[in-house]
Amino acid sequence: MTLDELNRKFAEVPARHKEVSIIASMDDEPARPSRRLMDIALQAVSVAIDVALPIYEGRASKEPHWFDTWPGEHYRLLAALVRTLKPKTVIEIGTFTGMGTLALAQDLQPSGTLTTFDLLAWNSFADTWLAPADFSEGRVRQVLHDISTPGGIEPHRALFESADLIFVDGPKDGRTEADILVNLSTLNLSRNVVVVFDDIRVVNMIDIWRRVAQPKLDLTSFGHWSGTGLIDWNGTSDL
Repeated sequence: MTLDELNRKFAEVPARHKEVSIIASMDDEPARPSRRLMDIALQAVSVAIDVALPIYEGRASKEPHWFDTWPGEHYRLLAALVRTLKPKTVIEIGTFTGMGTLALAQDLQPSGTLTTFDLLAWNSFADTWLAPADFSEGRVRQVLHDISTPGGIEPHRALFESADLIFVDGPKDGRTEADILVNLSTLNLSRNVVVVFDDIRVVNMIDIWRRVAQPKLDLTSFGHWSGTGLIDWNGTSDL
């Protein structure tokens, strides 16, 4: 297929938002899911069917209500993963307008905490979904820090090593997520931690996701239309 033909096919697809991607064979994929990861995914999808997200009600953001779309957007799946895993320590990398933050926070255990990292303060975004009250109890907090730089994760080693669920929603620039994976590999993450990556089917993420060697599962059909991937970081590919 020529570039002109590809551009024409791309233009013909009737969608609000489109991305270039790559489809690749699975028989030579370097990592397979673990049985545990399959069990988590099946349970979370089952839970997501009935998940409601009242946490967004009455908020001032004028951003489109992406959380109303499922499958296709990952917000109900994120909330379902929290219900399924019952994590005590949740980490989000990439706060942005806070839509993902709230999905993770809604069903957090009473003793649970959520730390969301970004380079910009949550209240610097005009369409933020977050409010001061979300941080008032101290269970949810934002940290302004670049986790992707060499050694950037080190000041927060103890936090990351205690995490039960890590959600990575970075810029998809072809570099940042790869650097985050490198930094995560320097830690002794907890035995049962699950790492979730957003946008794994965006072209800049294809190679990065492909090179993940831990047990992993593409859960895009039940997550974000641009890709949702789960990693059983310390698991064993036993399927």
